[in-house]
Amino acid sequence: MTSPLTLPGWRHVYSGKVRDLYVPADGSTPSGAEERMLVVASDRVSAFDSVLEPGIPGKGVLLTTLSLWWFDQLAGGDGGRGIPNHLVADHVLSADAVRELIPTQVAGRAMVVKRLDMQPIECVVRGYLTGSGWAEYRESGTVCGIRLSAGLENGDRLPAPIYTPAFKAPMGEHDENISFERTIELVGEARAHELRDLSLEVYERAARTAEAKGLILADTKFEFGLDDAGVMTLADEVLTSDSSRYWDAATWASGSTPSERMASFDKQIVRDWLAAHWDKQGAPPELPGEIVERTAARYLELLERLTS
Repeated sequence: MTSPLTLPGWRHVYSGKVRDLYVPADGSTPSGAEERMLVVASDRVSAFDSVLEPGIPGKGVLLTTLSLWWFDQLAGGDGGRGIPNHLVADHVLSADAVRELIPTQVAGRAMVVKRLDMQPIECVVRGYLTGSGWAEYRESGTVCGIRLSAGLENGDRLPAPIYTPAFKAPMGEHDENISFERTIELVGEARAHELRDLSLEVYERAARTAEAKGLILADTKFEFGLDDAGVMTLADEVLTSDSSRYWDAATWASGSTPSERMASFDKQIVRDWLAAHWDKQGAPPELPGEIVERTAARYLELLERLTS
């Protein structure tokens, strides 16, 4: 993984597989700004718990642009009630002049956000049967322990969206699917219900928006945190190709095989190639240029279709 950038006015504190997190450098921001953080989306791409080379050119900009668009929609732009999010102003007034807080090196792929007390729950909502849910259903007739009706096929729409939370594991470990009852043990009953209800509301609103654009939002995951006033706040990225599974609605309806029906607008192209060319031992191979280009095109197509 490449070293994080040195950014004027910001101090690097953390790097994940894709994102880098910064806090204000000492004395570099006006009073109150210590609550701000800078989230930078890189072009890095990961699969099977490994960061791959090369990255996907422009991916950080595409993910950030889509997150910002969705935050705007969910703030009431889609006609629904406003869902609080972690975005704050990306500029301040300094000596009667506007000073941008996002450094030029990361313009277009960074968000200025407020610090939150992040909840230890990854809030997953599934509207369709696929992925690990399909594997579990074939074995036991359940998805994350939730009993489903018999006779469903891979890629089928569920009778109603289901909430399947996970416990956010420490860096380098796998998230753990948990029951709703376990969520109550972790965060308390009232907060567990709030997380579930908010997640289902956001999913259903986003799914309707996607449907109007000829897209299916098969599943997604959200993260929430509490702000200083105790308000549950939508955080991190939201409804991007990295956190969500989108399919083309027409192809889903007419496709004759699962791979045709569920061709997703994300890094599935990378996963498929890597699964066929790597045994998960040692360092992963370098991605071919054609795989990188195809993946970048799918990310861009999703952004254009949703926002046009």
